[in-house]
Amino acid sequence: MALDSPNRDISRTWEYHNATKHSEWSIRAGPHYLDFSNQPLPLKVYTTIEPIPLPRDADQTGIAALSAIADAGVPADTERIPCLRDLARILYFSAGITKKKTYPGGEIYFRAASCTGALYEFELYIVCGDLPELKAGVYHFGPGDFALRLLRAGDHRGVLVHATAAESTVSHAPALIICAGTYWRNAWKYRTRTYRHFGWDNGTILANMLAMAAALRLPAKVVLGFVDSEVNLLLNLDTDREVAFSIVSLGHANAEPPMAPREIPELAFPTVPLSQTEIDYPELREIHKASSLETPEEVADWRTRAKTGNWGTDVQTCPPISRFSPHSTDPIEQVILRRGSSRKFERQSITLEQLRTILEASTQPIWPGFSLLNHVYLIINAVEGIAPGAYYFHVDTAELELLKAGNFRGEARYLGLQQDLPGDAAADVFFLADFHAILEVFGNRGYRATQLEAGIIGGRMYLAAYALLLGATGLTFFDDDVTNFFAPHAAAKSAIFLVALGKGRKPA
Repeated sequence: MALDSPNRDISRTWEYHNATKHSEWSIRAGPHYLDFSNQPLPLKVYTTIEPIPLPRDADQTGIAALSAIADAGVPADTERIPCLRDLARILYFSAGITKKKTYPGGEIYFRAASCTGALYEFELYIVCGDLPELKAGVYHFGPGDFALRLLRAGDHRGVLVHATAAESTVSHAPALIICAGTYWRNAWKYRTRTYRHFGWDNGTILANMLAMAAALRLPAKVVLGFVDSEVNLLLNLDTDREVAFSIVSLGHANAEPPMAPREIPELAFPTVPLSQTEIDYPELREIHKASSLETPEEVADWRTRAKTGNWGTDVQTCPPISRFSPHSTDPIEQVILRRGSSRKFERQSITLEQLRTILEASTQPIWPGFSLLNHVYLIINAVEGIAPGAYYFHVDTAELELLKAGNFRGEARYLGLQQDLPGDAAADVFFLADFHAILEVFGNRGYRATQLEAGIIGGRMYLAAYALLLGATGLTFFDDDVTNFFAPHAAAKSAIFLVALGKGRKPA
């Protein structure tokens, strides 16, 4: 990897990460008041492109949610071409509108995957060859009317083959989904911390997407190594506002797509403004640029480093959850539809079997061939069969190591930004990562990868918890206080994400 590549200047990640840490002092010193009259739209709306309605009558897969979540996936070289109904199911159960609530001031629409602040800053784009019932093209997915809109006609998959330095799953994918994040839609509430949320919120979408692909027996892989500028150009994104963050390859075809065109013309499709005014947070563009890859050669070198690097986490070689029974048999679609974010927890115990099932299902391998970037720590408050205390979860052996015993409900509440949820939860799962080792291998792109992985694991925990008729919610935290609480075991690691688990209680 070129030494002058922005991705190798890891001081830029440390600058962003340290500047966006939460502490008791930072929360008090920087209060933020929401201007609801200027709240951005939760949808990207093209005003001049005719919609292509997606089918709504697809049958359910019948695959149990826990099986879909923990599935190691279909072998990448299994020939499988997704049809339009497959694509519709994946899009709906990943980012579709699944429910709405009416309030005196209007309506709130909820999506299939959780999102910080229910702000839904991610847009999905499809790049495909000819599929059954869908012509080759570049499309935008509109959750509002559950339709596709054609941005470019023809087969443009070659652009992504070039951008990913001929990543094998991309070269043979009949369809690819690109996830792009919109800064302002999340920054309206969370300001400069939004780039962390990009990883979490994209990750929960991908957790659903991978589970649905597994249920449909479609090969699927998350791809993070790509030339950002080429992907953004293909989608014609205004990169001051919206940027491609991840790619998922879907299916496998033996034939490879045509080569990328020499020129990609600019598009001129107007969209509805998100709000009256947008506040710019240049720190978001700066960290994204710092974590971007600039050439196919840099992508290839980055991928080689990823395969040979070592960041000290365990590797789980096979799914062990089959030894726990009985499990929920509710199908993945049903679990996604009933999933929510718990707003209150009963102070009641869950079983050790339930906790182990959630942990093991959610920490199955994400990146084929190498281990997770995140380390899993817990505060256990009320789990039958195990003493309350602080624990470390060994992913390879599925064992819980006691770090210190005691009732830490008060500490859990404080660490979770002094909210009642983590204090009342049966267990709180903290993700921490060793950025010193990760950035050495991945450069700044490792920051994107780590946050995204935490979101995927957290999204799986949501699904596993709701499959077991429990509740879950993702939370933010006081960064350094989390590390200090789990020290010395977690010394030099950085707090990434927090998921609280327990028996949900509906508010009165």
